[in-house]
Amino acid sequence: MFASKIRSAAGQLGIPITFARSSAAALDAVRESAPALIILDLNNPRTDPLGTVAALKRDPSTMAIRTVGYASHVLTEVIDAAKQAGVDEVLARSAFTARLPEILASARPEK
Repeated sequence: MFASKIRSAAGQLGIPITFARSSAAALDAVRESAPALIILDLNNPRTDPLGTVAALKRDPSTMAIRTVGYASHVLTEVIDAAKQAGVDEVLARSAFTARLPEILASARPEK
């Protein structure tokens, strides 16, 4: 559901977007294309979001890439762990959805 919202919002803004289905795929894609923003579903165990962020923040070539993660507001342990792992901005799902156009627009390259 959130992938569809992200894809739709990015399309409306004309922002290219790529989805990774695993931590390894995400790390490979980031190293290949150096995106302006990485969005993480903090509840998705297949992509190991916390491990992915930790790996990105350890690598000098990717550590400055902005990361935004979203999770259920009741999962305070996940939210705290994401902040500890180095996620730049952690939002409740509802706040993420409300701010999605703004978040994506902030990653748009300057013309």
